[in-house]
Amino acid sequence: MVNMTLSIPAGIHSIVKKHSEIRWSEIARRAISEEAKKLDLLDSLASKSKLTLKDVEKINAKVKQGLFARYKE
Repeated sequence: MVNMTLSIPAGIHSIVKKHSEIRWSEIARRAISEEAKKLDLLDSLASKSKLTLKDVEKINAKVKQGLFARYKE
């Protein structure tokens, strides 16, 4: 296994220090693993896509318009 060093804000560090009974490295390991798996899935889906960048930009604009109209009310 590879080691990694993380930086966290001082306020979060003080909370972590209060709860030394918790295996923070395991929590970080799980969170990173879950995000990496999501990214791997997205990469896999995107690699099979036949959409062009222009297609994606059009879809993005339509989604934004729809969200704007939905939340404008």
